[in-house]
Amino acid sequence: MYAWNETELAIQDAVRQFVDTEIRPRREELEFGGTPPYDVLRKLWTTFGIDVMASDALTSLLEKERSGGERAFGSLTGGGDQAGMGVILVKELCRVSPGLVGCFGVSLGLAASTILARGTLRQKKRWLPRLVTLEEIGAWALTEPGSGSDAFGAMRTCVRRDGDEYVLNGQKTFITNGPYADTVVVYAKLDEPGVDPRERRILTFVLDAGMPGFTQGKPFRKMGFHSSPTGELFFDDVRLGRDRLLGETEDHDTGDGRDSARRGFVAERTGVAAMSLGIIEECLDVCTAYAKERVQFGHAIADYQLIQLKLAKMEIARVNVQNMVFRTLEMAKDGKQPSLAEASAIKVYSSQAATDVAMDAVQLFGGNGYMSEYPVEQLARDAKSLMIYAGSNEVQITHVARGVLGRDDEA
Repeated sequence: MYAWNETELAIQDAVRQFVDTEIRPRREELEFGGTPPYDVLRKLWTTFGIDVMASDALTSLLEKERSGGERAFGSLTGGGDQAGMGVILVKELCRVSPGLVGCFGVSLGLAASTILARGTLRQKKRWLPRLVTLEEIGAWALTEPGSGSDAFGAMRTCVRRDGDEYVLNGQKTFITNGPYADTVVVYAKLDEPGVDPRERRILTFVLDAGMPGFTQGKPFRKMGFHSSPTGELFFDDVRLGRDRLLGETEDHDTGDGRDSARRGFVAERTGVAAMSLGIIEECLDVCTAYAKERVQFGHAIADYQLIQLKLAKMEIARVNVQNMVFRTLEMAKDGKQPSLAEASAIKVYSSQAATDVAMDAVQLFGGNGYMSEYPVEQLARDAKSLMIYAGSNEVQITHVARGVLGRDDEA
């Protein structure tokens, strides 16, 4: 059975110290000050040498591809035995500011990883070196105003061929890092007359901020995840050379854009478990301390069984979600990952557990829990977003059912 080893526990202590000194004091600023979070993340990257590790990993992957002719796949920040360190980083950040994880998770885990998986060697050398070090920030643009869960079928953003180039038109929404991203991976349908619009090929392009016709909207005001800027993207006759089409071919050997997106879904959904674990751990810790200190009717509220029930349920949720995280880490050590259905099951359970725990934490704190000065108010808002983030839980249930029925082939 997987368990944190001594090295991972030492890293946990170090990350927790960084969070306590560099992020907790800035929580109000990140939550309500409209401050982009990227400088904080870059300091985290340099403090722990993640930028160097990621750069070295990328260099190794690209050299292997250049020498052997095989496309480079793999983790940009360490996989396999190092996966546990990544989970620790995620959960410790989520104890204070889950939105920060959304920022680098999308930039690296979706945008950069898509370029790594589908790009030519030239494209990888062009965009990845500055993305993996967080010198530049990436966004991953799939969702549209009219196509949330039906991301592929209802997609309206389209490209048409124009000589050796393409012309892109459309709109994307709810895009993490969208307002500030330097590099954006965009999914669009190819204009194919005579083909059912729902069946048209989906191509994947890379855009840079400032391109003519490409507009990045202002950050949305949201219920939670305030430290993660989210916005709209607009494409008005954006001209794209073939060098911006990932793989530089419409007939990519790994399938069309649908296949690319589906591979990202598994990592994104299992990542929600690590995020949920951080929220649950923080809620349990602050609630346990508060219950021992808060006195009502002459007794610490920890003496009352209904309060004990809440704390016990939080601990049960922590153990269950941690075990899901550990299972994913065990698979990573063997070079495997959960099926789409299992990833969806993990996402549903962990996000619901985190939301239930955070809402119980607000209730345990009473009136104080409803005040933004106390951390449980923020964690309750942020936990709720995990039930929608990475695909709504209602849609995840259908993927779990497909897996049970042997139809785990759609995202």
